[in-house]
Amino acid sequence: MNRRALAITTGAVVAAGAGAIAVGTGTIFAGLARDAFRAERAVDDGPDDLLAVPTVEPERIPVDAVGGARLNVERYAPAEAGDGDIVVMVHGWTCNIAYWYPQINHLARTHDVVAYDQRGHGASQLGRTRPTIAMLGQDLDAVLSAVVPKGRRAILVGHSMGGMTILSWAAQYPEKVGSLVSGVALTSTAAKGVMQNHLLIPVDLPRYTKPFESAVSKLFTSTPMPIPRTPYGSRFSHYIALGPNARKAHVDFVDEMIAGCPPRSRAGWGSAMGKLDVTAGLDALTVPTTVVVGTDDRLTPPVHAEQMADVLRRNGNLRELIVLDGVGHMSSIEADVRFNEILDDIVAESARASSSVG
Repeated sequence: MNRRALAITTGAVVAAGAGAIAVGTGTIFAGLARDAFRAERAVDDGPDDLLAVPTVEPERIPVDAVGGARLNVERYAPAEAGDGDIVVMVHGWTCNIAYWYPQINHLARTHDVVAYDQRGHGASQLGRTRPTIAMLGQDLDAVLSAVVPKGRRAILVGHSMGGMTILSWAAQYPEKVGSLVSGVALTSTAAKGVMQNHLLIPVDLPRYTKPFESAVSKLFTSTPMPIPRTPYGSRFSHYIALGPNARKAHVDFVDEMIAGCPPRSRAGWGSAMGKLDVTAGLDALTVPTTVVVGTDDRLTPPVHAEQMADVLRRNGNLRELIVLDGVGHMSSIEADVRFNEILDDIVAESARASSSVG
């Protein structure tokens, strides 16, 4: 075969391959859009007061972390909180401190509460270093060093990537877990295989799309493109991140928060989660740990919660596995009243345990 013929043949093969990829990925995205627009519309039953900006003014604490990033940390420390445990809340991918408004509004007048913007989210800098899962745990360690004084302990509450952050921290600093932490809540999260086990891809697509599912997952999570603001954007946010019967107030709140995440940060952390394996952190959690998940969580479905609970149960550290019926990935927003009750129980049990030891 002469060079010209070889070049033509090679070009044809490449074009055919590119065409197949375009058809496969396009069919998957079209199926996702179809399901999103066929899904139930959000329930418009008025505002949720728990989503309001907290009226209590926090202390803002800048924390310097590895890679030249400065983290925005907010602390609510009412005088009546005394010297009890500090509730430290760690939000997930594409969110920010506002994710925890329902819990801050519930706890901040009576308890010592800390929340911070994860690196590259909210008012926290991304820094110069490529994001890694190990870095999440290191950032949490820097925050704990800044906000938990000697002689006190924290209750760690993590949602999605925030739960991964806690597991990353425990895996890297196992010697600190017992002395620095009294309890943990892992909410809508995973210890490994998060990109391999999501339920975003429709199940009724043609067989030829199967080889392209991994590529679509990477495009969805790791491409630094702005999310366009359209009248239909909230339909996708609802389908992807919340349960089928979610309230419109919750969907709109989540949609605005996700759209506000910088594309570079969203892509960097999406790529980092593709390599997630923080199972060592489960063995390091030697304190009572509560696992919470919604039945309709597409991003971190219940199989992840069950796997984590199995390890914690085997080690004698599972406080409870709580499954919230009809709730999606944004569980502590969608079921904010129920989640606040769960937190109340965790805080009360931790206080009783500390009192009995004292």
